[in-house]
Amino acid sequence: MPAPLPSALTQIGVPRDDIKRGVAYTCIATFVFSTFNVVIKWLSDAYPIAELVFFRSFFALVPCLFLVWRAGGAASLRTNRPLAHLVRAAIWLTSFCCTFISLHLLPLADAVAYSFAAPLFLTALSVPILGEKVGPHRWGAVLVGFLGVLVMAHPSGDVLKWGALFGIGNALFYALGSLSVRQLSRTESSVSIVFYTQLFGAALSGLAVPFAWTTPSALDAAIMITTGIAGGIAQYWMTQAYRYAPAAVVAPFTYGAIVWATLFGYLVWSDLPTRAVLIGAAIVIASGLYILHRETKRAVQAAASAE
Repeated sequence: MPAPLPSALTQIGVPRDDIKRGVAYTCIATFVFSTFNVVIKWLSDAYPIAELVFFRSFFALVPCLFLVWRAGGAASLRTNRPLAHLVRAAIWLTSFCCTFISLHLLPLADAVAYSFAAPLFLTALSVPILGEKVGPHRWGAVLVGFLGVLVMAHPSGDVLKWGALFGIGNALFYALGSLSVRQLSRTESSVSIVFYTQLFGAALSGLAVPFAWTTPSALDAAIMITTGIAGGIAQYWMTQAYRYAPAAVVAPFTYGAIVWATLFGYLVWSDLPTRAVLIGAAIVIASGLYILHRETKRAVQAAASAE
């Protein structure tokens, strides 16, 4: 799924503003993630979710090894907190499983729309987990955003649809994973966080493979391997986007994923998002952008007061 928040991948070199390059990285990464979602949804009809998650996790290590090499090799991976890395990987893996299941159960655009709730969970959970202060403006945006999620889920009867629950679960665990990055980054390098997340994620998902395995054809295996490598590269591109341009500039372009999801969903499965999904997604996106605006304003004020 597209990442509406800056990722934890390493940022090598001295950052410098280059808005056009940042936007270009964002658009390319968003397109790759959108294509990745199509492939996963297509393959999930024939292969177990655990198997797809394993291929995505294991082969994403390929670009990670390149980042480790650029960051100075094995020395960049030193850590005194292996258990914290393992917990982070478990959270990340749970988010991935929820993502893949929601893609399998829901129309493509619906599954993508739920992922945009991640900034809402991130803001709400930063209070009890990190002790951060959230003002009334951002709390209001969170509440409005969650109303948008309810509009998308449009519960009928006694329960929500399973696909909607897994879509919301993806956003929740993505936010928890982002908060764990904030905690780990106090003592750990970015490259070590990314590498151990991928490594432990591949190991944990590999435990389920013997119980959920369908031998892929040569073509499907090649596609799975490619999606793993491409997913890792696209995540790096998204990080580069946040390196070259402010989050306030980059984040809105990630919401273009809903356009690609709608287009691909119609071309491949003849699916179109319902009115409820479109209205709910618009509310969630507007709430997320407002939270980003308030975060940016607070950061600017903090920097000004520190001078």
